[in-house]
Amino acid sequence: MKIIPLQEGNYVVNKDKEFKLINEFPSDSGLKMAIQPFLVVTENDYILLDLGLGVNKNGKPLIHHLLESHNILPEQITKVLISHFHKDHIEGIGYFDGETFIQNFPDATIYLQKRELEFALEQQHPSYNLSILNQIKQFSNVEMLQYDKGQITDEIFYKVSAGHSPFHQVFWIRENNEITFYGADDLPQEAYLKLHVAYKTDYNGKRAMESRKKWEQEAKEQHWKVLLYHDMKVPVLEF
Repeated sequence: MKIIPLQEGNYVVNKDKEFKLINEFPSDSGLKMAIQPFLVVTENDYILLDLGLGVNKNGKPLIHHLLESHNILPEQITKVLISHFHKDHIEGIGYFDGETFIQNFPDATIYLQKRELEFALEQQHPSYNLSILNQIKQFSNVEMLQYDKGQITDEIFYKVSAGHSPFHQVFWIRENNEITFYGADDLPQEAYLKLHVAYKTDYNGKRAMESRKKWEQEAKEQHWKVLLYHDMKVPVLEF
């Protein structure tokens, strides 16, 4: 199993959920975090875990540039796993060309939690890009997950953790006695394991905190590799 962090950069985000690169706006106040989707390569799949902010660079999606810097073409991606629908995790799914929406990964199957999408579409909040979310409903390459936990393939497992958002989900990828875990925004940074805090910005902060304690114990026992989407220093934590 090969893990590749696709590092879009380090950002500062304000209360209006506006993301700016720290090196361009170093004096801005707000939360500081990395934005980094992950590519996991197994014998059977090229798997993307979340999709970043959807930045374009020189007329092409940044996430395509990042993949190509590792000699991987966008059409090689076979599966996209979506944790939740906040814009910093989903906007890299595609872009508008006039009124036409262009998918960044039309050849991949996109796995998302149906109940989380339905919740997101009801929100009027700057964390959500409703124009993109309404497009996702129409994709022919989407697989709607509807249960609290399940198995996508013999290697890929999911569970609704419901901490950061009501139907937020996490993923495990298992191959040849290796276990990679992606906790998305229920475990976005290494510091979340050191400070046992129920964050008020989460939908259910206490549940997220308790999940982290359980995952840390299991990670130590089973030697997981944990992917940290928002950590500016440690993208992959090995136990």
